[in-house]
Amino acid sequence: MDSLRGADIVAKGLERLGVTRIFTLSGNHIMPVFDALLATGIAVVHARHEAACVHMADAWGRLTGEPGVALVTGGQGHANGAAALFTALAAESPVLLLSGHAGLGELGRGAFQEMAQAEIARPMTKASWTATSVAALGPDLARAWRLTREGRPGPVHLSLPVDLLEARVPADSVRLPDAGPPPAATPDPALVAAILERLARAERPLVLCGPASCDPAGRAAMAALEERIGVPVIGMESPRGLNDPSLGAFAPVLARADLLVLAGKPLDFTLRFGDAPAVAPDCLFCVADPDPALLGRAPPERLVASGLAEARPLLAALCAAGAPHPATSWLQEVREALAFRPAAWTEARGTPGRLHPVELCRAVDAFLARHPEGTLICDGGEIGQWPQALVRARRRLVNGVSGTIGASLPFAIAARAAHPDAPVVAVLGDGTFGFHMAEFDTALRYGLPFIAVVGNDARWNAEYQIQLRQYGPERARHCDLLPSRYDAAVAALGGFGALVTSADDLPAALDAAHASGRPACVNVMIDSAPAPVIRRPG
Repeated sequence: MDSLRGADIVAKGLERLGVTRIFTLSGNHIMPVFDALLATGIAVVHARHEAACVHMADAWGRLTGEPGVALVTGGQGHANGAAALFTALAAESPVLLLSGHAGLGELGRGAFQEMAQAEIARPMTKASWTATSVAALGPDLARAWRLTREGRPGPVHLSLPVDLLEARVPADSVRLPDAGPPPAATPDPALVAAILERLARAERPLVLCGPASCDPAGRAAMAALEERIGVPVIGMESPRGLNDPSLGAFAPVLARADLLVLAGKPLDFTLRFGDAPAVAPDCLFCVADPDPALLGRAPPERLVASGLAEARPLLAALCAAGAPHPATSWLQEVREALAFRPAAWTEARGTPGRLHPVELCRAVDAFLARHPEGTLICDGGEIGQWPQALVRARRRLVNGVSGTIGASLPFAIAARAAHPDAPVVAVLGDGTFGFHMAEFDTALRYGLPFIAVVGNDARWNAEYQIQLRQYGPERARHCDLLPSRYDAAVAALGGFGALVTSADDLPAALDAAHASGRPACVNVMIDSAPAPVIRRPG
């Protein structure tokens, strides 16, 4: 080939970087890239909404550690997709959003779908810019790819003007991006020694890690460090923070800690900003973070060690150099608190024709126990918290620190694409279901089955619970939904659907959904229970 289009450079560049799958929705500005992808081995998942594309890329990034790539068109397509970047940013997920863009030669003249796209995406990304020349397309891709994983992982956006995609340049002038893993960031040995010295002096220390460490490999690294030094090492990825139901009765032990080591864990609302009474007023802090702006959040008079470091290398260095902590009783106390679940839950039962969320989760937990390589996805306001507390899964995705709901169906599609031989179970609410229900069509077209377990209480329950708590039942208005047959809607699309109104019927419905080999909706009528807030008596 004597010449290459800009679109060919993008497609070949992505392949060179190791991209095997792109999540996309077509549109005028990116059709040259659609055409160029035909000459590569990159698989395409063509979704039904641009935000779903970004959610799919987010899940891919979290599950594989490789940047997930979303490709959307310009203008409104970009704006739709950009909305999902906030979830990926808070979850510290490596995502590359490629957006079509009005041609550079037409900017300022009222071009079709002309929009300040880079500016729109910038607050929700690590970096956001627009390509300015065909020659720069390869280096732009390489830079964007590197930034998604460098330091704290996160989303990066690059806009691709359509006239650059259509332009041709001599093939021998093209510089494709170089593949390769991000450079290893070895933490400063002095920082490692300072943290270990403070850990040894503390009586009730905790090591806290952020969302980027909460994938299976990260959790294994946390467990190895805890076993090595005998200090609790805890991952935090929930917007409920210290009330994360996955962490049991964590809040009281956090309040008793005398040292917090924040290993890539921002000091933010999830820790109540380190303020009393959530954190003891005399608790000391060690902060190691790849972002220098976060090092100064801890109270300076209580900050005893700090430095730039990425979480994974820091965990490894602490594990290699650490020695067992003498306060084994503290580790046992924290483990018991994290494992605590109220005994009354074992007796929880729904009202006639409806299940309690505990009953729903008990069946999902039993199903995944038979499929230990499966993936659990938790989404929604109140219902999404119950499986986090009760369902065991080695591989899990939650909506994340952003607290944004609606990503679970796109997450499920990407999870099945990443791990095609294991089932995916997404537990979500009926409000959440409405965000991306058209993606069942996507799952059917690409043969990516999953099981959506919809907790259907016919309302926006998280907001309803706020109304009850803050304004009283007489002012709890406008949060009602219909008790809709979401299972029938999925069946009409060609998937599997089942309606469940009894706890006894749910295990068989889950097995039938899995055996169908089709995208499935198990529509479970539930009571409107508030999300769990776990406290031990006394």
